[in-house]
Amino acid sequence: MAYLNEAAGPGELVWKDRKHHMWFPFSFTKYQVKDDRLLIEKGFFKTISDETLIYRIIDIKLERTLGQKLYGTGTICLRVRGEADTDIHLENIKRPKKLKDVLSHLIENSRARMNVVGREFYSGNMGPGGPGMDAPMDHMDMDGMDHPHV
Repeated sequence: MAYLNEAAGPGELVWKDRKHHMWFPFSFTKYQVKDDRLLIEKGFFKTISDETLIYRIIDIKLERTLGQKLYGTGTICLRVRGEADTDIHLENIKRPKKLKDVLSHLIENSRARMNVVGREFYSGNMGPGGPGMDAPMDHMDMDGMDHPHV
């Protein structure tokens, strides 16, 4: 059931899988990576869909128990920076090492395309210039006249 397309272009599906029980993909949790977004859909009677922008992922960790190693699965833990910092767990997925590498490259490429630098994520300052902006407003060129507003 796992699908991985490393050569995917814009609008194409990069990866999809389901949460596995042992080696069987019998669950109602589906994962997808498409268009610089991680999509997670959970549930049968009540379905919850969650979407995360790839460039907001700041840390990737792979966890594998002995049972997961025997069945060829693993759990990828993602630390995501946003309005509320959260952790996302892609549980019991096939080929987790390969997906971890693919996600790392997707994150870097997405950040480069969007001109996002690391300090926007790692700085805890939510100052007047926005997330990660350490400069106070009185040192910024507010009127476009090429001199700081004083």
